[in-house]
Amino acid sequence: MKIFKINFGSLLTYTPNGTDFEHQKSRKVMISLKNDTPTESGILMSDKIAKIIKEKLETYPFSDYFNKDTILIPTPKSSLQQNNDLWVPQRITSSLERNGLGKNKECLSRETPLPKSSKAFAADRPKASQHYDSMKVKKLSFKPKKIVLVDDVITRGATALGAINKLVESFPDANIHVFAVMRTITNSREFSKIVDPCTGCVSLFGVDTFRAP
Repeated sequence: MKIFKINFGSLLTYTPNGTDFEHQKSRKVMISLKNDTPTESGILMSDKIAKIIKEKLETYPFSDYFNKDTILIPTPKSSLQQNNDLWVPQRITSSLERNGLGKNKECLSRETPLPKSSKAFAADRPKASQHYDSMKVKKLSFKPKKIVLVDDVITRGATALGAINKLVESFPDANIHVFAVMRTITNSREFSKIVDPCTGCVSLFGVDTFRAP
């Protein structure tokens, strides 16, 4: 891997800890996102997120990430993709495309399955280099100028950093960012609110990744 620091944007936050009402509500929103369930208005979570971004894009710090020519690449699942599997990042990129915020291109795949990070202890989560080694890029028929790697939730950013390194090899001239709908705030005392748009970075120190904010 040659890239040790990447920029990302996100819209929402949640905390896996804490007992306050907002803490618990954030976890419900996260589960709804991860399962792409219908919202109270009846539309899928992925569609709601895309509509919110479209309506308020100019007010967000990641406003320059999205336009009709942006190439949106969904982040692969940790497991090997099966035909009927729920693939939430792909649903999000498809919804963003329908709202004129980019073009969905499913050109990044998982070739070797990895343990699911959300179900592993922090020390046992796959490293960025493992994500890099486990992915493959399908060539496109054109040279994209702007790419956004899209995921549902970002915690430490190992998946994103590994994926970006793989994409840079195939698209060295592209401007590449990461967008995760929701970021994890492990310390509930640092949790502020669910809708909390930001941009930040993921950095590699040794073999581990660190995300700020």
